[in-house]
Amino acid sequence: MLTQAEADTLIAMRKSFINPVTVSIPPGIDQTHELMGDDNREQFLLDLWRGTIRLSKLKFQNRGRKAIVLVRLDINGSPHTNPDDAKITGTHFHIYREGFEDKWAYPVDSNHFRNPNNIQQSFEDFCRYCNIESPPYQEGLL
Repeated sequence: MLTQAEADTLIAMRKSFINPVTVSIPPGIDQTHELMGDDNREQFLLDLWRGTIRLSKLKFQNRGRKAIVLVRLDINGSPHTNPDDAKITGTHFHIYREGFEDKWAYPVDSNHFRNPNNIQQSFEDFCRYCNIESPPYQEGLL
Protein backbone atom coordinates (compact mmCIF):
# COMPACT_ATOMS: atom_id res chain seq x y z
CA MET A 1 0.00 0.00 0.00
CA LEU A 2 1.08 3.54 -0.73
CA THR A 3 0.13 6.81 0.83
CA GLN A 4 -1.78 9.14 -1.47
CA ALA A 5 1.24 11.45 -1.60
CA GLU A 6 3.49 8.57 -2.70
CA ALA A 7 1.00 7.48 -5.37
CA ASP A 8 0.60 11.03 -6.65
CA THR A 9 4.39 11.39 -6.84
CA LEU A 10 4.71 8.13 -8.80
CA ILE A 11 1.94 9.11 -11.21
CA ALA A 12 3.51 12.53 -11.81
CA MET A 13 7.05 11.16 -12.25
CA ARG A 14 8.35 11.22 -15.81
CA LYS A 15 8.68 7.71 -17.20
CA SER A 16 10.38 6.35 -20.29
CA PHE A 17 10.46 2.97 -22.00
CA ILE A 18 13.42 0.78 -21.02
CA ASN A 19 13.29 -1.12 -24.32
CA PRO A 20 11.49 1.05 -26.86
CA VAL A 21 9.58 -0.96 -29.45
CA THR A 22 6.87 -0.02 -31.87
CA VAL A 23 3.57 -0.51 -30.07
CA SER A 24 0.51 -1.80 -31.85
CA ILE A 25 -2.71 -2.97 -30.26
CA PRO A 26 -4.27 -5.64 -32.48
CA PRO A 27 -7.22 -7.74 -31.26
CA GLY A 28 -6.24 -10.19 -28.52
CA ILE A 29 -3.11 -8.30 -27.47
CA ASP A 30 -1.97 -8.56 -23.86
CA GLN A 31 1.40 -6.79 -23.51
CA THR A 32 3.46 -5.38 -20.71
CA HIS A 33 6.21 -2.82 -21.30
CA GLU A 34 8.84 -1.89 -18.71
CA LEU A 35 9.31 1.78 -17.85
CA MET A 36 11.95 3.60 -15.81
CA GLY A 37 11.24 6.62 -13.68
CA ASP A 38 13.15 9.84 -14.15
CA ASP A 39 15.01 9.16 -10.90
CA ASN A 40 16.42 5.87 -12.33
CA ARG A 41 15.28 4.06 -9.16
CA GLU A 42 11.55 3.59 -9.67
CA GLN A 43 10.39 1.03 -12.20
CA PHE A 44 6.94 0.95 -13.73
CA LEU A 45 4.92 -1.27 -16.03
CA LEU A 46 2.58 -0.28 -18.84
CA ASP A 47 -0.04 -2.93 -19.60
CA LEU A 48 -1.97 -2.90 -22.88
CA TRP A 49 -4.91 -5.21 -23.50
CA ARG A 50 -7.53 -5.44 -26.26
CA GLY A 51 -10.51 -7.76 -26.59
CA THR A 52 -10.97 -10.32 -29.32
CA ILE A 53 -14.76 -10.34 -29.65
CA ARG A 54 -15.51 -6.70 -28.79
CA LEU A 55 -12.61 -5.01 -30.54
CA SER A 56 -13.52 -1.67 -28.97
CA LYS A 57 -12.84 -3.08 -25.47
CA LEU A 58 -9.39 -1.91 -24.29
CA LYS A 59 -7.41 -1.51 -21.10
CA PHE A 60 -4.40 0.74 -20.60
CA GLN A 61 -2.80 0.40 -17.18
CA ASN A 62 0.21 1.94 -15.45
CA ARG A 63 1.62 0.05 -12.46
CA GLY A 64 4.21 1.20 -9.99
CA ARG A 65 6.51 -1.07 -8.02
CA LYS A 66 5.43 -3.91 -10.34
CA ALA A 67 2.11 -4.67 -8.64
CA ILE A 68 0.37 -1.45 -7.64
CA VAL A 69 -2.13 -0.12 -10.17
CA LEU A 70 -1.66 3.64 -10.28
CA VAL A 71 -3.87 4.49 -13.26
CA ARG A 72 -6.13 2.40 -15.51
CA LEU A 73 -8.34 3.38 -18.42
CA ASP A 74 -11.08 0.87 -19.30
CA ILE A 75 -12.53 1.67 -22.72
CA ASN A 76 -15.95 0.14 -23.41
CA GLY A 77 -15.41 -2.19 -20.47
CA SER A 78 -17.86 -3.85 -18.14
CA PRO A 79 -19.74 -1.70 -15.63
CA HIS A 80 -17.86 -1.06 -12.39
CA THR A 81 -19.32 -0.83 -8.88
CA ASN A 82 -17.45 1.52 -6.54
CA PRO A 83 -17.05 0.81 -2.81
CA ASP A 84 -20.02 3.13 -2.13
CA ASP A 85 -22.19 0.94 -4.47
CA ALA A 86 -22.34 3.64 -7.17
CA LYS A 87 -22.19 2.10 -10.66
CA ILE A 88 -20.00 3.51 -13.42
CA THR A 89 -20.91 2.27 -16.89
CA GLY A 90 -19.08 2.39 -20.19
CA THR A 91 -15.62 3.87 -20.53
CA HIS A 92 -14.18 4.77 -17.13
CA PHE A 93 -10.96 5.65 -15.37
CA HIS A 94 -9.32 4.27 -12.22
CA ILE A 95 -6.72 6.16 -10.24
CA TYR A 96 -4.99 5.04 -7.06
CA ARG A 97 -6.79 6.12 -3.92
CA GLU A 98 -5.20 5.54 -0.53
CA GLY A 99 -6.94 2.76 1.39
CA PHE A 100 -8.79 1.55 -1.73
CA GLU A 101 -5.98 1.14 -4.31
CA ASP A 102 -7.70 1.02 -7.75
CA LYS A 103 -11.18 0.08 -6.48
CA TRP A 104 -12.74 3.47 -7.37
CA ALA A 105 -13.74 4.27 -10.96
CA TYR A 106 -14.59 7.68 -12.36
CA PRO A 107 -16.23 8.88 -15.55
CA VAL A 108 -13.71 9.82 -18.22
CA ASP A 109 -12.73 13.49 -18.14
CA SER A 110 -12.79 14.90 -21.69
CA ASN A 111 -10.05 17.37 -20.71
CA HIS A 112 -7.64 14.44 -20.34
CA PHE A 113 -9.10 11.87 -22.73
CA ARG A 114 -10.27 13.72 -25.82
CA ASN A 115 -11.70 10.85 -27.85
CA PRO A 116 -11.98 7.44 -26.12
CA ASN A 117 -13.31 5.93 -29.38
CA ASN A 118 -9.97 6.58 -31.10
CA ILE A 119 -7.42 3.99 -29.93
CA GLN A 120 -4.35 5.95 -30.93
CA GLN A 121 -5.63 9.18 -29.37
CA SER A 122 -6.56 7.33 -26.17
CA PHE A 123 -3.12 5.72 -25.96
CA GLU A 124 -1.43 9.08 -26.46
CA ASP A 125 -3.70 10.76 -23.88
CA PHE A 126 -3.12 7.95 -21.38
CA CYS A 127 0.65 8.24 -21.77
CA ARG A 128 0.41 12.01 -21.33
CA TYR A 129 -1.74 11.62 -18.19
CA CYS A 130 0.72 9.12 -16.68
CA ASN A 131 3.71 11.22 -17.78
CA ILE A 132 5.10 8.47 -20.03
CA GLU A 133 7.49 10.14 -22.44
CA SER A 134 7.89 9.38 -26.12
CA PRO A 135 5.42 6.54 -26.43
CA PRO A 136 6.85 4.30 -29.15
CA TYR A 137 3.97 3.94 -31.57
CA GLN A 138 3.73 4.42 -35.25
CA GLU A 139 0.82 6.23 -36.88
CA GLY A 140 -1.82 3.81 -38.11
CA LEU A 141 -0.62 0.77 -36.13
CA LEU A 142 -3.01 1.11 -33.25
